[in-house]
Amino acid sequence: MPHKQSSQGRLSPSSYEEDIQQVLAPRLAQFAAVARHEHVTRAAHELGVPQSSLSRAMVRLEADLDVALFARKGRTVSLTPAGRTFLTAVERALAEVEKAADAVRADADATTGKVAFGFLHTMGSETVPALIRAFRADHPHIRFQLVQNYGEAMLERLRAGDLDLCLTSPVPEAPDLVARRLDEQRLRLVVPDDHRLATRKRVRLAEAAEETFVTLEPGYGLRRITDDLCAQAGFRPKVAFEGEEAETLRGLVAAGLGVALLPPPAVARPGVVELTVTAPRAAREIGVAWLDGHPDTLPVAAFKRFLLSRRGHILPQNPLLEVGGTATD
Repeated sequence: MPHKQSSQGRLSPSSYEEDIQQVLAPRLAQFAAVARHEHVTRAAHELGVPQSSLSRAMVRLEADLDVALFARKGRTVSLTPAGRTFLTAVERALAEVEKAADAVRADADATTGKVAFGFLHTMGSETVPALIRAFRADHPHIRFQLVQNYGEAMLERLRAGDLDLCLTSPVPEAPDLVARRLDEQRLRLVVPDDHRLATRKRVRLAEAAEETFVTLEPGYGLRRITDDLCAQAGFRPKVAFEGEEAETLRGLVAAGLGVALLPPPAVARPGVVELTVTAPRAAREIGVAWLDGHPDTLPVAAFKRFLLSRRGHILPQNPLLEVGGTATD
């Protein structure tokens, strides 16, 4: 059957991407099968479709492209030069689709799948490694894509589909997210070791009202908690330095550049004293969040169950002893 050029059903430049998806994509595998067999009946048998339906599909494909892809002789066909060019691209596209399918199947595999897990910088040295180690005792081959960031940025990546779960603070309240409280972490007022308060074990936050503070940048959960606690204590902190990482702030405190409200460190830092805050109650809630209505793969579901089962035991069991007091005071 000779190919007849037709303007009806051709790809329109104004909606090219939509046309590619709706018109070409469903026919690519059919075209590749006919090209491989050079016989419509055998290709139809391989694909499990009626020969007449496959013939009509190829005629429509040629009409949509406005190019003859096949030279026909009876029941056999051969590719035209345009058909050979098109086949090269089609085979490459189908290979990429298969590669993508293999990848998502691998990521969803119950035994060897992947979890995209976000968490705060302050949980990267101890908390998250301990959690993953405990989880992998029963799931040794599940893989993790780990993302450290501040809270708001992680929630945006959660909404964008880049993360499956995130461990964050404060626990978010948003209609498109599900969040569960997992633990609580006491915060300390960190002062230089030659500070006027350094000989104390405990302190009311109001006693630091005239101090210069070093804090995380706006947008970080811990910065919001710091501002809220200072407001409860009756003052607005005078901020001299803003950073992106808690241990950097400890270094600034050790250098005598201010005081800070921080969670306990993984390793004791020389040059600072960490004081228990008695009023207001200085603590931050740690929670896990995920996108509401987003279906979980088997590995994500397993890790979510694990985190929820550790409620109250997310943080290290033996907090670092502080100079002048303990982390559990």
